[in-house]
Order: sequence, then structure tokens, then C-alpha cells
Amino acid sequence: MSVFSYIRSIYALDTIDTRFTSSSAAPYKTVVDARSDPSSKIKRDDSVPGVGVKTDHSGRPIAQPSKWNTPEFYFYYFVFLTVVPYMFWVAFDVSRPSHPNYHKFAPYLSEGWIPGRKIDISDAQYYSFRKNVPYLAILLACHPVLRKIYNAVRPVPVRSGSPKPNGASSYMSVADGEARKEQRASFDFGFAIIFLAAIHGFSGLKVMAILYANYSLATGLPRQYVPAATWIFNIGILFANELSDGYKFAGMAAYLSPLDATGQGNSLNNWGVWLDYHSGIIPRWEILFNLTVLRLISFNLDYYWSLDRRGGSPIEKKQLDPANLPERDRIRTPANAKDFSFRNYVAYAIYAPLYLTGPIITFNDFISQLKYPPASIETARTIKYGIRFLLCLLAMEVLLHYDYCVAISKGNPVWSDYTPAQLSLLSYFNLHVLWLKLLLPWRFFRLWSLMDGIDPPENMLRCLSDNPSTVAFWRGWHRSYNRWIVRYIYVPMGGVSSRNLKSTVMSVVNYVLVFTFVALWHDISLNLLVWGWLVVFFMLPEVIAGMLFPRKRWENNLTAYRVLCGVGVVGNLLMMMMANLVGFAVGVEGLKSIISGIFKDASGLAFLLFASSVLFVGIQVMFEVRESEMRKGIFLKC
Repeated sequence: MSVFSYIRSIYALDTIDTRFTSSSAAPYKTVVDARSDPSSKIKRDDSVPGVGVKTDHSGRPIAQPSKWNTPEFYFYYFVFLTVVPYMFWVAFDVSRPSHPNYHKFAPYLSEGWIPGRKIDISDAQYYSFRKNVPYLAILLACHPVLRKIYNAVRPVPVRSGSPKPNGASSYMSVADGEARKEQRASFDFGFAIIFLAAIHGFSGLKVMAILYANYSLATGLPRQYVPAATWIFNIGILFANELSDGYKFAGMAAYLSPLDATGQGNSLNNWGVWLDYHSGIIPRWEILFNLTVLRLISFNLDYYWSLDRRGGSPIEKKQLDPANLPERDRIRTPANAKDFSFRNYVAYAIYAPLYLTGPIITFNDFISQLKYPPASIETARTIKYGIRFLLCLLAMEVLLHYDYCVAISKGNPVWSDYTPAQLSLLSYFNLHVLWLKLLLPWRFFRLWSLMDGIDPPENMLRCLSDNPSTVAFWRGWHRSYNRWIVRYIYVPMGGVSSRNLKSTVMSVVNYVLVFTFVALWHDISLNLLVWGWLVVFFMLPEVIAGMLFPRKRWENNLTAYRVLCGVGVVGNLLMMMMANLVGFAVGVEGLKSIISGIFKDASGLAFLLFASSVLFVGIQVMFEVRESEMRKGIFLKC
């Protein structure tokens, strides 16, 4: 493989997550085995009619011929080569020390590692991640080593009598899988306790108390009460954690033994203060506990659904190989009754690589991967994934050295001091910093998980600037959370349907309830609640347009349909940017100021027209990126 080919493979969909390029209904081992087939080396083109090509209502291939080498796209390349550098220049220009407002945001800047440039690490989330990267890297290296040592001390028994069909050395019997699960779960349980004590100190006892209460609800209540009790308890925990500020030991001590008139306390109060002081590396455990709540709900509901299938194993009924299950069956097939033990529950809920930020993996899938190593984890791909993480980290660092958009928004800016172009591009890059600061921890901890032998879903597929659809954007953003919502909320509530007006209205109500939960789960704040409702409101134009202008009516004029969609998506993107600015960047008042600054005179309208035209060009490229994927037989919904 040439250097250029290797670089291209780093940015392949398959490198990010094999789930994007293979069916969830087919075992990934079939993909691995197919590589030895000479026909797999032939370049696939699903825009040409043939066997296995997906077609539309007229029998023509859905994938369209490539447009990359057409005059239309040569013009788009020119726009990219001129406009994109200009965009970076505008943001850089307002970040220079010579700018009149530099003194307002200079206090938020820190010394950088690029000569002559400071760095904007004023965002608390990214600052915390960046500061701890060296320690996380040590943990990333040590955790697999500790597991290997544990495995050497307590090896899996060698079962010489295990049948190996066709002499396959990779074959694992059910007994082998159970032994591997016992080995891995025991280590994960022990490491979880140590990890919890290190990061939360004595507050780890609070986490364990909540875990035990939730486990007792699932396994102790009559079956019919488990779902309601699970949701009430866990949503109540979200609110209680927020309102009680993590149940400070000092506060509990003061409640049991009130302070005297001078504010002095007894030994119990002093002990409470001492316990709070020794709260580990991350004292505010409740900030990260939202993710753990998702795992608690997953365990309870997977256990609840497993009670329906105690009469027989779906694997035996379907005659499936438990060591080679497709992802869909790993998720849907309930674990064995004995797998729902407290040890396995803690090993899952506090699994170190995924505890702090995710991605989210269901309990059924976790247990299946403990038993049988997933074929999708390959050393070469994991190395490429790690390289891609480092490239994203480098991109973030360079961006923050030259574009101080976060510091500018924190420095009490007078938005009327900025031109419409400056306002728009500061907002645009602010969203990209938001995207990268979430992407980096998610990718890092997933990398750790892959190195440890567990393959969770990738949280981010598309770059923020490669999302022409609001609905598809939310399928791809925090994708493991989206999949969790679909499994545990969306489908049980009836899903989505546009068969008639009633079903469409119910689908919208479903969206509202789902995004209300999503907003409250992120944080109990008005900005995020408004964000959740704005997301649903801004989805409506796309949903309605899809009903009024279905693709099947334009199959004889797909070029016109592509242009029509491009015009609609321009408005879609503008609304999506506004919703995310409200929820995660400048809030409602900040957005009002930015919009009023853009429309303060005719130049703002002229810029908006120019920006919309550039967006249209970008959207056409986004469409063609997806067409190129479809020509390879990859049909993604995000």
C-alpha cells in the first residue's frame, strides 16, 4: 500500500466504525472472510445497473454517476479554494492583538506552543480534557498491561476437548465464552472499584449506593413494575443530583447535627468536611453521572425484556453461532439469567474506558463482547483510528491558536462592533470548537475501549460542516446516545410514521418528548430546554418538505431535485446553527445580539445572500459525498 493510499484509508468510513460499511444483520466475520475473494478487489460502482444494485421505483440505480470531474464541480472547487481560506482569515483577523477589542478577551488566553501565538483554552470542558491528556495516556497504556498480568495470573482454563470445526483455531465454544466472561468481568469489577475510588474518592460510595438501589429495583420488584420504577428512579436521580449538588457529606452532617450559632460544628461536621475534601480527581461526580444513568436504565430494561424469553434461547432457536453474532443480535438477544449478576452489573456500569464520556453500549452487547471477542476489532484499524484521533487533536490545537472565538464570546463582547461576516464566522467556528471538544474525548475513550477488546459505537461520523439534514444530523451526533434513545424510548413510544396526518402529529409529539428528555438529561437549564424545542421546531420544515417533495416524483429530473433540495437545506443549516448556538454556546440573548448585528444594515443582507450561496455550493458537495458512498453500496441514514 502506498503512502497516499494509507492516508486515504485513515479517512475511510471503515476506519471510524465498521458499522458504517457493513450490515448490522450480518456477522462481521463474513466481511473479513470475503477479503480473500478475488472479486472483492474489483472496484464497486452501484450507479451502474447490475445484480445487487439498489434501485428506485423506476428500476434505475439510486446511486448516481460521479460528478467530481464535471464543470459544475470544477466551479465548486474554485469556490472552496477561495472562500474557505477567507473564512479562516476573517476569524484570525478579529483574534489578532491589533484588534480594538483584543483587551477584552486577552485575559482568557493562555501561553501556546506555536511560536508567537497564544491559545484559547477558555472552554472549561476542553481545558479539563487537555490538562489530563498526559495522565489519560498513561492510563491508556497501563490498563491493557494490567489486564494481561491479571489474565496471566488467572488464565482461562484450556479445554482440550472443545470441538473446533474444520480445525479453526479461532473457534470458541459456549464453555470457552463463559470462561472468558468470568475472567474479564472479574477484572473489570475489581478495576471499576479502584477506578471509582481514584476519580471520586469517598464520593464513590454515593455512586455505589445509587447503583445498588437501581439493581434492587430491577431484580426485586415484580416484573410489571420494573419499567415505571426504572424511569421514575433514574429521572429522579438526575434531578436530585442537580438540586443537592452531589449530596455533600458536610451538608448531610449539618442536617444530622446542625451547626451552632457561630457556625461551628462537632466532630461529625468536621468528618463530613474531611470526606468532601477527599473526593478524588473528579470531586463533582454528579456532572458525569448522567451517562451512568443511561447504563442503569439499559441494564434494567434489558433484564426486564429478558424475562419474556426465559422459555428458551433465541440463539438456539435460530441456530446462530454465539461467537459470531451480528451486532443486531448482540443487542437484541438477552443475556443469560446468571449474567444479570451484581458483579457484571458493576463491571458494565463502571467500565473504566467508557465510564467518563461513553460511548454508550447496551448491557446485552457488553456481555456478548465479554464472552466472545468481536471480529471488528483489528490491530491495523485500531492504529488508524488512533492516528485519526491525533490528527483531530492537532486540528483543535491549531484552530485554538489562531481563532479565539470562545474567548471573544466570553469577554462581554459588544456584537455591534463586529461586521456581519465576522459575527457569522465567529459563530460558525464556535460551533466547530464545540464539535471538536466533544469529539476528542469520545474518540479517545473509544480508542481505549477498542484496545481493551470492547467495540462500542462511534459517536461522531460526519464533520459538523458535512450535515445537510437536521434529522440525519441528530442520528449521527452522539450516535451511541441516539441509538440508546431509539431502543429504550423512541421505539417503545411508537417510533415515527407519516402514513397520515394523525400518525405525523403523533410522531412530532414523540420528537418533542424525546428532545425534552435529551435537553433535561444534558443539563437542567432553560437554554437547553429551549434548544431541545428549537431542534424539533427546526425539524418540521424538513419533514414537511420531504412529504411535499418526495424523491420518487422527481426521478426523471434528479438534477432539478438536487438543486431544489440544496435551496431548502440552506435554510435548514441556518436554523440548525441557531439552535446549537442557543443550547451550547451563546444562549438566547447572545443569539439575539448576533442576529441583530447581522441585520443592522444592508451590508448584513448582502452578506447573508453571499453566505447562502456559499452554503449552497457546500451542500452540493455534501450530496456528492453521499452519492460516492452509495456508489460503493453504503447507504447511511446520517
